[in-house]
Amino acid sequence: MKFLLDSDIDEIVERIDSKNELQGKTILMTGARGFLGRYFVHVIKKVNSNFERPVKFIGIDNQITSGVLGSDISEDSNITLIEHDIIKNLKIKEDIDYVIHAAGIASPHYYREFPLETLDVAINGTRHMLELSKEKNAKFTFFSSSEVYGDPNPENIPTPEEYRGNVSTLGPRSCYDEGKRVGETLCHIYQENFGVSTNIIRPFNFYGPGMQEKDYRVLPNFGSRIKSQLPLKIYGRGNQTRTFCYITDAITGLFKVVIDGHDGEVYNIGNPNPEISMIELAEMIKEILGTSVEYEIIDYPDSYPSDEPNRRCPSIKKAIEHINYNPSVILEEGLKRFFQWTNENYEGKQ
Repeated sequence: MKFLLDSDIDEIVERIDSKNELQGKTILMTGARGFLGRYFVHVIKKVNSNFERPVKFIGIDNQITSGVLGSDISEDSNITLIEHDIIKNLKIKEDIDYVIHAAGIASPHYYREFPLETLDVAINGTRHMLELSKEKNAKFTFFSSSEVYGDPNPENIPTPEEYRGNVSTLGPRSCYDEGKRVGETLCHIYQENFGVSTNIIRPFNFYGPGMQEKDYRVLPNFGSRIKSQLPLKIYGRGNQTRTFCYITDAITGLFKVVIDGHDGEVYNIGNPNPEISMIELAEMIKEILGTSVEYEIIDYPDSYPSDEPNRRCPSIKKAIEHINYNPSVILEEGLKRFFQWTNENYEGKQ
């Protein structure tokens, strides 16, 4: 199985304008075997092929949800991978320049299965990584979530970083949503009280090659059903809307925040266009693939939390102004790349 497209890695490297800032630096990243972490590893390997002073990368992961694709990373003289659960303290001897805290259980299916672990990594894991950043005087980047906004009212769509959110403390998504909110508060405390340089990233629906078939989010679900030649399953009423950000735009934006993000700032990273309902998404996929893709609208399964936001669409004005972030892959093109990959790599078992 080939978990990514080499052309996507080339595209990402080309678009990271300030990548030379990484020369000779050491990056520690949690969640390094996850969907986003694997892209970071391959981008670092690519840039190192042209650097006189390579980037040193230390990847941490407990592999609770990394799956088969998470094992598809090889170490080299500059890439070190450590199996460790960051809810436990971690000692690192090397000097560190950047700490990227991407560990977390982001799929609703899995954080419903592992609620305490989800909360623990967002709170205690974040605290441990902030302490490490404080000790090493390293810049800290926290991967939060657009879920911290809850279900914004229409006046806050597209949603700016200043919107405070409206999240249930008692719902089936609370372990994830509230964990990320507390993680952000910890970043603020360490920024204000301990002088740790922090950035917070709120991702909006990243997708692309490398998503596990059993990730159980909408596009992997669709990819698996299409592979099986079965009708797509749309949960709820199907009128809930999302915007989707292809992986090259996502990883480019993440690197830009890590390298160039302004001290203490929060950034939405995503593609604000188009905001599309799940029914419209299914119709678009049908048109793109040119096949008789059918879909059915069903109740939420017990394994998937039902109180999902009705709308999700980012304002990326700050990211455009601060770090020159401009997503460029339109949804139709990203879906073509993704479903070509799923057709070649998924087994169709859902």
